[in-house]
Amino acid sequence: MAKKIDNLFGSSRFVLPEQRELYLQMKEDDKLVPMPVIEQDEHESFDYRLREAQQSEKAVSITWWQHKKNELGTICTMWGAVPGINENTRKVKLLTVEDVQWIPMDTIIDVRS
Repeated sequence: MAKKIDNLFGSSRFVLPEQRELYLQMKEDDKLVPMPVIEQDEHESFDYRLREAQQSEKAVSITWWQHKKNELGTICTMWGAVPGINENTRKVKLLTVEDVQWIPMDTIIDVRS
């Protein structure tokens, strides 16, 4: 059985749209996390795996931190091929079945084959 606090608006008779929107925004903000600290050797390891995936044309799973608000953001993961790495902008091009995503190399927190 759900508690009233879990379903705050279900138990209310009248809620303004602004109140509901603010409540939902607060719930989303609770999910935000600060950027993880990654050591230099880990960044070099990610760089090596990305270049290897680019040369061998194998798919990889990249996990990165995406800025949302203040110093907080979300953790995103996407799987696909790495057709290119732009050295000038320090971004990785990740090609999936549905989309192309440019990911900043400074925000990558994990690369898996």
